[in-house]
Amino acid sequence: MDWFVVTHDQDEIHLRVSPPGGVPWQESFRFADVIRVCFEAEGLYGSDRIYIFVRGREASYVVPTEAVGGSALWGALIERHLFDAKLAIEAATSEEGTLHCWPLV
Repeated sequence: MDWFVVTHDQDEIHLRVSPPGGVPWQESFRFADVIRVCFEAEGLYGSDRIYIFVRGREASYVVPTEAVGGSALWGALIERHLFDAKLAIEAATSEEGTLHCWPLV
């Protein structure tokens, strides 16, 4: 999925999206502003999704794990304790359509 690129540095996550036939957009936000992360499993043939909720924004950002840099972002979120490592294992092996969120509410 080369039209969705996610990168991150020590402080921020950067999204650069150019959907085929759609309007390109870019957005950046700080790791420090992440208040909740959810992971939705999409089974063997689908692209799992990471929902990132940030302070000051009503809707979440949705990052497909198949995006360029998606797996690296997932690892960074777990390393920074923004998603529980044990729950990440459970989420990655769960049934299609299952949603896991951290912190638990």
